[in-house]
Amino acid sequence: MFCPQCGSTQSEDLKFCKVCGVNLYAVKQVVVAREDEKFDWNKTWVTEMFLSAEEKKRRKAELERQRGITPEIKRYNEIKAGVIVSSIGIALAIFLFVFMGGIIAGGKVPEDAAEILSRLWIAGVIPLFVGLALITNGVIVSKKLVEAARRDSQLRQDSLEGDADPPSLRAADTNEFLSTPFSVTEQTTKHLGRSGEK
Repeated sequence: MFCPQCGSTQSEDLKFCKVCGVNLYAVKQVVVAREDEKFDWNKTWVTEMFLSAEEKKRRKAELERQRGITPEIKRYNEIKAGVIVSSIGIALAIFLFVFMGGIIAGGKVPEDAAEILSRLWIAGVIPLFVGLALITNGVIVSKKLVEAARRDSQLRQDSLEGDADPPSLRAADTNEFLSTPFSVTEQTTKHLGRSGEK
């Protein structure tokens, strides 16, 4: 065995290195423990490839729950993103309007190109509408999702509180046993006699 500290060769039965005094017994235990450890494929990205859509959704919801990301927080984040994107759209439209106006005012642009450049500010309308859509979704649609999540959590909480006192079993009564026929096949052909009567 080689000493991990000084690199000298030591016999297998020594507990401490003769040269530097390092604990070789502890090193042996670590090496043996690593050899016994098996590789777990469930902790790799390969597992994610083979999960069903429902399982991926369930894992994502569980991860969000552990992180404290509630539907209410998602709703506020969506509204916040909508405000940011809308502001960027307005800023882009203003910048393009002023910048292209300056290029046109320079006078070195042909008239047909100046016509195109004067309308280029409209590109800022795209992020403006995306931001407005996010705000609308956060205010209207996500509000309903938050309310549904609250109802579900309330129902779960009510069902947990309702199960606090589970119904207890009553005492056994041997008089309740029904008399059984002598054999399994007895009384199985009674209906045959009635079928011919029709």
